Amino acid sequence: MKLVKSLILGSATMLAGAGAKAADVPMKAKPVEYVKICSLYGAGFYYIPGTDTCIRLGGYIRAETTLGTSYHFDAASNGVGGARNRLSDYYSARSRLYQSIDTRTATEYGLVRTFFDGVFTWTGGTYSGAGSTGVNGATAYSSSTGAQVGGGTLGVWNAFIQFAGFTFGKAQSQFSSPWTTYPGNNFELPGGGGFEPVNQFTYTADFGQGITASLSAQDQVANYTTNIWNVSGATAVGLAGGAYGANDIGGSRAPDLVGMLRVDQAWGLFQASLAAHNNHAAYYGASEVTGHPDDKWGWAGQLALSIKNIPTGPGDTINVEGVYTNGASRYNFQSYLSSTYAMYGGTGLAGAYQSIGLAGLSDSVFVTGAGQELTTTYGFNGAFTHNWDPRWNTAIYGAWAAVRYNSTAKGYVCGAFVATLALSSGGAGCNPDFNYAVVGTVTRWSPVKNLTFSAELSYLMLDQKYASGSTVTLPLQSGIAKPGAVYELKDQNRLAMLLRVQRNW
Repeated sequence: MKLVKSLILGSATMLAGAGAKAADVPMKAKPVEYVKICSLYGAGFYYIPGTDTCIRLGGYIRAETTLGTSYHFDAASNGVGGARNRLSDYYSARSRLYQSIDTRTATEYGLVRTFFDGVFTWTGGTYSGAGSTGVNGATAYSSSTGAQVGGGTLGVWNAFIQFAGFTFGKAQSQFSSPWTTYPGNNFELPGGGGFEPVNQFTYTADFGQGITASLSAQDQVANYTTNIWNVSGATAVGLAGGAYGANDIGGSRAPDLVGMLRVDQAWGLFQASLAAHNNHAAYYGASEVTGHPDDKWGWAGQLALSIKNIPTGPGDTINVEGVYTNGASRYNFQSYLSSTYAMYGGTGLAGAYQSIGLAGLSDSVFVTGAGQELTTTYGFNGAFTHNWDPRWNTAIYGAWAAVRYNSTAKGYVCGAFVATLALSSGGAGCNPDFNYAVVGTVTRWSPVKNLTFSAELSYLMLDQKYASGSTVTLPLQSGIAKPGAVYELKDQNRLAMLLRVQRNW
């Protein structure tokens, strides 16, 4: 027993010693990969661990309410909004998450950049109008999944790659100024190329001293085409809504071709842009044998100017831009604006039920057997922004745009308009030209960094050119609860307010 006891004690002592020696041996620490700041491209960039690529994440959360319109950033200019009756929404609420991902890598060929940004949006359900059977067929809210409980929409804005001066993918059009159509505002304005990014293939040359030039081929259909109207297909319901024919856009044939020259320096910015736009119609009738009009190229030109740090105060700015188009109307009336207008109001004219402002925007119009007649537009927008102090600023802004049809196009439209809607002044009182103007002001308060509250008031004016005192006879429009009756043709206006809070990071 003594021998066994001695062996056990000896073994325990040896194991204890071995354990102590093992504890004394230093172990190699597991490497810790710290995120390093990348100072090459400005604040907010970090190296992706284990790579030489820098990344910056950004975004915001926004909540807002519109009063007097449900269209968010635009006045109630058609549909149930334009009807101005019990079907119209007097307010609408929206919540949005915006997220951006920016990566940059220095290479022997120059910078490689990728950029993506998108939004998740939920908008309170807006009224979609009455059904064909009246009250019993009414639809209470929009059928859009973006407006349903638990729903929402995903919007992909930019998604592009830049390398060696080339841009591939969905990015801001080279035609547009840096502030697009927001010189100091949130509501939509005419007079510029528009915000909505577009698929493109672009080369940009940098000449130094802030001087750059770009040549671009960009997708035209989704963003940069309004209407190609076959007036022979006009209907009473369509004309009553501002559509002067059947929209007869054919398949894509050629991208829009864009050229841009920009000077960007400490005093401000100057930009000149030019675009060519192909108008490609389908057929006169239901089949190939009916024939078709030939393609016609339109164009647009724009000048933009920004003046910074003007004498009124630190950080104050003036932004202005003007545009002229022929057969390329979206470069003036950008894609977030309507292309048809049917705005109702009151009337003092005996025998008229109400008044209406009717207008339609197109790239071209034609009738069966004839060629396309291109539509001309021109306009401008601008804003002055004043900083009261580091926390408060106010902008005043305005825009004006005109749509003009040539004499042949007017003959086509007025032939359908007078015959179908019984214009009281006849052909002599028919003129589909119109002007569109917006004025407004916005005040912003930032109590802490990257948190901003804003209130914006915007006033829209539709100046239609039909003869004063003229009337039209409109058919029943069950979707907006307007009866078949005589209506006075009259200029219209709308007032809208936007209240917003936004937190950026």
